[in-house]
Amino acid sequence: MRIKRVAAVAAVAALSLAMTACGGDSGSESGSSGAKGIVGKAESQKKLVIGVKADQPGLGLQTGSQYEGFDVEIAKIIAKGLGVDAGNIEWKTTVSSNREPFIQQGTVDLVVATYTINDERKQKVNFAGPYYIAGQDLLVKADSTLAGPEGLDGKTVCSVTGSTPAKRIQSDYPKAHLQQFDSYSKCLPQLENGKVDAVTTDDIILAGYAAQSQYAGKFKVVGKPFSTEPYGIGLKKDDKAGCEKINEILKAAAADGSYKAAWDNTLGKSGKAAPELDTTKLTNCS
Repeated sequence: MRIKRVAAVAAVAALSLAMTACGGDSGSESGSSGAKGIVGKAESQKKLVIGVKADQPGLGLQTGSQYEGFDVEIAKIIAKGLGVDAGNIEWKTTVSSNREPFIQQGTVDLVVATYTINDERKQKVNFAGPYYIAGQDLLVKADSTLAGPEGLDGKTVCSVTGSTPAKRIQSDYPKAHLQQFDSYSKCLPQLENGKVDAVTTDDIILAGYAAQSQYAGKFKVVGKPFSTEPYGIGLKKDDKAGCEKINEILKAAAADGSYKAAWDNTLGKSGKAAPELDTTKLTNCS
């Protein structure tokens, strides 16, 4: 019986270790410095799982097994600052509706996916940043006369389930008809075919879609933003130290030129100048 009990204890211990090593759960990791959370995992494992969008040109776009865009470059900057090489990042396709669950469940360590910081989400996850301030706008056909959100009554607008833009249409423009999908890329054919009158999300996302070769000259961004959308880096709710460390990394990136380089190599190719990263507005990581 004693031998069986020892074997059982050993099996449980092995299973526990295996579970700790799996997935993106950074909550129980402890690094060589004694740090926990995202900092501890980066120190101990030298790898991270980061959630990004896969269908947003210029921000997070997947081609084959590769991801590219401004969000991807920001994620690489964060990983490097935590001591993790870009080659040791596991990219995880993330959509608007699963960002909080992915963080809470440990499916990913971080989310860098046009992720607007707001009070509702801060009840579930923590945010570093913001690293960019966007504004909700409308994408319409090039010959459309729709000039802003005040003209949406009776119009059909396409957005993404669970996104801030979709919720704003529902609350602020209830006379508009909202068509929702799980990704913005599915809205574009609907707009092209006239099944919806507009697509709504952040201006910089819309600009990336409009610039795609297959849509060249077909669409335009109205250019009348009606919100302020601070993009943050999502991580576990209780990981204050990790949040503070990421903010330190963003401050360094603003000072050493790596933030500007990330923009210039992605969204900057559209001709839009790199914004200034205002480090005075970084979150307090509460």
